Amino acid sequence: MTETDRARDDIRRILIVGGGPAAHRLADSLHARDAERTVHVTVVGDEPHRPYDRVALSTRLADGDVDLTLQPTSMWDEGRVRLITGERVVGIDPAGRTATTSAGSTLEWDELVLATGSSAPVPDLPGSANARVYRTVEDVDNLVAEARDLAERHGRPARVVVAGGGLLGLEAAGGLAKLGAHVAVVHSGGWLMSAQLDEGAGRALGRIIAGQGIGLHLGARPSAIRVQDGAVTAVELTNERVIDADLVIFAIGISPRDELARELGLELGPRGGVAIDTSCASSLENVWAIGEVASFEGRCTGLVAPANAMAEVVADRLLGGAAEFTSVDDATKLKLSGVDVASFGDALARTEQALEIVYADPARGLYQKLVMTDDAKTLLGGIFVGDASPYASLRPMLGMQLSSEPAAYLSASGMEAPAGDELPASALVCACNNVAAGTIRDAVNGDEHVEGCTELGALKACTRAGTQCGSCVPLVKKLMETELTKAGITPSRALCEHFELSRQELFESIRVLELTSFDEIVARLGTGRGCDVCKPVVGSILATQHGSYILDGGRGGLQDTNDRAMANMQKDGTYSVVPRIPAGEITPEKLAVIAQVATDYGLYTKITGGQRIDLFGARLDQLPDIWKRLVDAGFESGQAYGKALRNVKSCVGSTWCRFGVQDSVAMAVQLELRYRGLRSPHKLKFGVSGCARECAEARGKDVGVIATDQGWNMYVGGNGGFQPAHAQLLASDLDDETLLKYIDRYIMYYVRTADRLQRTARWIEDIDGGLDHVRDVVVNDSLGLAEELEQAVERHVGSYEDEWAATLADPERLRRFRSFVNAPDVPDPSIARVPDQRGQMRPATAEERERGEAVLISGSTIPVRGVDA
Repeated sequence: MTETDRARDDIRRILIVGGGPAAHRLADSLHARDAERTVHVTVVGDEPHRPYDRVALSTRLADGDVDLTLQPTSMWDEGRVRLITGERVVGIDPAGRTATTSAGSTLEWDELVLATGSSAPVPDLPGSANARVYRTVEDVDNLVAEARDLAERHGRPARVVVAGGGLLGLEAAGGLAKLGAHVAVVHSGGWLMSAQLDEGAGRALGRIIAGQGIGLHLGARPSAIRVQDGAVTAVELTNERVIDADLVIFAIGISPRDELARELGLELGPRGGVAIDTSCASSLENVWAIGEVASFEGRCTGLVAPANAMAEVVADRLLGGAAEFTSVDDATKLKLSGVDVASFGDALARTEQALEIVYADPARGLYQKLVMTDDAKTLLGGIFVGDASPYASLRPMLGMQLSSEPAAYLSASGMEAPAGDELPASALVCACNNVAAGTIRDAVNGDEHVEGCTELGALKACTRAGTQCGSCVPLVKKLMETELTKAGITPSRALCEHFELSRQELFESIRVLELTSFDEIVARLGTGRGCDVCKPVVGSILATQHGSYILDGGRGGLQDTNDRAMANMQKDGTYSVVPRIPAGEITPEKLAVIAQVATDYGLYTKITGGQRIDLFGARLDQLPDIWKRLVDAGFESGQAYGKALRNVKSCVGSTWCRFGVQDSVAMAVQLELRYRGLRSPHKLKFGVSGCARECAEARGKDVGVIATDQGWNMYVGGNGGFQPAHAQLLASDLDDETLLKYIDRYIMYYVRTADRLQRTARWIEDIDGGLDHVRDVVVNDSLGLAEELEQAVERHVGSYEDEWAATLADPERLRRFRSFVNAPDVPDPSIARVPDQRGQMRPATAEERERGEAVLISGSTIPVRGVDA
């Protein structure tokens, strides 16, 4: 409060008790709206931090250095709002309108806003004093430290039991499991997230979570925590089971922190919390309540969207408005243990005569459901597990009539999605910040006084849409691009908010400027620290242009999990090993090596659709030993983990087949050895067929080569997957040399110009001129790039080094392959197997673990019961 402000008698003093997200939103809103400076705001929070994003606590588990501070911070930095941290309000005098803090300070107020949030309850049961909770930054940091300390002390992963199978409980379980802990979840419901998901969705989620090695104990609660010599040893359940444990965490909901409200004599909700009306006012004049401590229509909620909405209502009321809080939006979308989960509206179909349209694939852990009115026209709600991609578009259409049959809106149905329903201006796009479609359109279009927001970053900044949980960003971007297109403006192709350049522009800029590190690139061409969109793209571009080891020079942090481990992670946390077998041709001696490796390490073995052998079930710490034996036998990495050439499929061709007219095996081997390891926007697959009978299915590949009497026909742009495409003829009757030149040009032109994660089929569809343009570039050299593109491939061929051979030759690089950072010699003991019906070992389910049917792959044959592994 400035000296000028102190001299004014008309300034009202607003005291916000609590320093969480709701308090931040209220302070920010008052700061932004109060241009005349009619109020002075003081915020008192008992945590030592500035308000931070509790929704993102799970990211703190993975990265203890991540900054969760809520933006903007301008009101604190400018001194317009006073922020007191590390102090708690311990007393309030409503008559004198003062508050006393734990530090002995006295604060005066004209309006009091209670934003004290909630606490994590721990039931009163034997041993509960030794339990932990998952609620604050300190909670998270302490849990990480304790889990690591327990692992070091016992020489094995910490055994963690999480009580609560809701949002917070699963976040805690997934985060600790990724850190190497052995985790079990105890949940009172019959399925996970029973408050948000129906049984089908909850059980689909449960199968995925259990497949990640997290034990599940459903339909039970902890009844006691066993403690010996001050240390937790086990948890007793109400179903009489006992689970071994070193650490117990309760995440069973929220308890509103309404102690101050009780002392003031405020009316409370039936389950606690400050009872509020539609203005968010309490039963005492000039006292308001927002966020988790507020009880609206008898209910407290722990979601960010209603908390933000309450804050906006109170800000409006304090500045003379008449805004109302009328309903609780409990739509939720998040990623739990790497699994997309979302629900909105009447997800549990409580509306009378509601119809449920469900697509489920239990084997894939996929569940999608729409709830409709009885005439199947109006959308009432939905649930998504495994693939929540339709959520962003469907959530704003709640209560609207759909223009097509409901199943068309579900990605799992395989039907063609409608072109897009025009959202009315009032449709809520961003629930967290209460931003409607009309607000976004207006911000994009601007007016005679304000320039429109034509880039996603600017649009997010001026509307707040997509700045909290981020689930609405795809729809926000789509609305922006639609409005720009209507106005005759080409939408920005910015890679992400850190790079205004498209992937194509970024590729060329890095090439021309000869940049070699992410730090150089972001300093010259971008802003910030990067994200999970731009980092892998930059890593791929650097690998393509420089051909150096992909994890050196700080590039390891740019890669995703598979590239960092140089192996594909499987659902139980183990990895698959795929040696390169060009054209599927292999000697008996090499087959014997693979067989012996699979036998020695107990690996599940399968011939893939790409004519290779896949060995499943290797622990991270076993990968170097396995690859040493394979490399010594002459194998190299098949790059099954990277966005690169996967394989070249081939028939036996003229060498053996009486119909073959060309040597398809020799050509396939030549192609695979030429383009192996070349990083690209997406994976690449080739096929070579020795005659028109097409046994190698070449026209289903990104590059397909089919033999003719005169040479080779070259096809491009084929792929399988969710949107299969048949390859199209690019050139006919080519000799070997011309074929290689055309493939060089085609692949490098794709690598340079395609968007992030864009397959060749979609690239040809989207590029101006389509296939005709690509043919002009590749065959007719219309852009004068032919020699340059060919030289780029030659540089790649000349600099290629097998990634696993390079890893084995460097002890420092081998340090990455440890199960536990603080116990490098201890293998992960939580991975268990059971024999399948075909004589091989597969991952054990939670039920098989529980029945004691599983064995540990660390070498032990001790049955694994419950979560004792």
